[in-house]
Amino acid sequence: MSDRPAAGAWFAGGLRFQCTRCGACCRGEPGYVWVTRRDIRAIARFLHLSRDEFERQYVREALGDLSLVELPDGDCIFWSSDGCRIYPVRPVQCRTFPFWNEYVQSPRGWAHAGTRCPGVDSGRLYTAEEIIHLADETERR
Repeated sequence: MSDRPAAGAWFAGGLRFQCTRCGACCRGEPGYVWVTRRDIRAIARFLHLSRDEFERQYVREALGDLSLVELPDGDCIFWSSDGCRIYPVRPVQCRTFPFWNEYVQSPRGWAHAGTRCPGVDSGRLYTAEEIIHLADETERR
């Protein structure tokens, strides 16, 4: 995405998003929450676990990469009725949602993100430069 200048992007005027912490992106569908080594270290430290202990309990190999384990119903292992238990140190994938390339490539993609997340089109206005940075950060994970 970074090869496209912010001024020429369809979202040149920015996009609004505010996480409502509703958990819609954390629950219900089987999938993957990819984690980097940096994510693993930060989450382990936050939970007062050694990195090895954290990986044994909460990380799995999937498609040649590392992902958090999930509950049998597809919910993230860190989702609770009180919300995300690791919100301050959530993985890059979670921190950058909904500014993923699949959602910011077009207005239609952004509208689709809005069907999944009530925080889309509300709250803080992110600049085009911020959006491109977040989309790039997701891709680098």
